[in-house]
Amino acid sequence: MKNSAIVELEQEIHEKIKKLNELRSAHRGEKVRNYEFTTLDGSATLSDFFGDRSKLLVIHNMGQGCRYCTLWADGFNGFLGHLESVLSVVLVSKDSPIAQRRFANSRGWRFRLASHEGGDYIREQTVVSGCGCDNMPGAVVYERDGDDIYQKNTCVFGPGDIYCPMWSLLGLAGLGEADWTPQFNYWRRPEALDDGGANLLE
Repeated sequence: MKNSAIVELEQEIHEKIKKLNELRSAHRGEKVRNYEFTTLDGSATLSDFFGDRSKLLVIHNMGQGCRYCTLWADGFNGFLGHLESVLSVVLVSKDSPIAQRRFANSRGWRFRLASHEGGDYIREQTVVSGCGCDNMPGAVVYERDGDDIYQKNTCVFGPGDIYCPMWSLLGLAGLGEADWTPQFNYWRRPEALDDGGANLLE
């Protein structure tokens, strides 16, 4: 049987998240400018990413050098189709469009991609303002009203957060962020290689 204290706390967290989402729904946010990005198809603006939707989810990814950002994006990729049934989605990072596409292909990602190149967008729209860190991982939802764009809500991604189910599933096993670190792949070199192991690159 479940520990009653665990059940009670789970219910409390559930109620808090419902309240959080109610507050987010009511929040209008601040008007922002129509930032420019670079894509494989050339320049694009924030408004371009909306398509025919009124809401846009922009995933802030630190780039191919971050294992944690890769973990989050791997997860989001799995339910991208569900997200895109209600809002537009784009993943942005500082990497060049070519580097983005190459890495996305290696992971099987289906996101629309755009590079902010470390410019005004990420400096002004970073999910953690005032800390001197302008490339923090997280997400921003923008809402369009005519020609105006509003930053509706933001969140920060990090070990133990509510946006990556890995942490909750590890928690069921009594494991936390100090017990596990994501990797780009999980191949383990055998102690003995049948081919002799010559010229092995790890």
